Amino acid sequence: MSVTKKEVEKIAELAKLKFTEKELENFTHQMNDILKYMEKLNELNTDDVQPLSHPNEAMNVFRNDELKKSISTEEALKNAALADENYFKVPKVIQDKSK
Repeated sequence: MSVTKKEVEKIAELAKLKFTEKELENFTHQMNDILKYMEKLNELNTDDVQPLSHPNEAMNVFRNDELKKSISTEEALKNAALADENYFKVPKVIQDKSK
């Protein structure tokens, strides 16, 4: 399998890219080199290779979901710069432009 210059132009058009003639020739050559390499990889004997869903076989380690006592509202708010009863107070960041 090989790629023609016309096909590279079409790919560039689809990607909304513009290239000079020299760049198109270079990309055509580079894409064909990549395809030749892929064909070379297809020659490998993979009969004893197990298929992978992911190249890293590590498993996620999750802790058990255990119910624990939470801190009180007073404890959570005691170091807050500004607080109002049960809530943290923060500076207003959205202004009403209709006023």
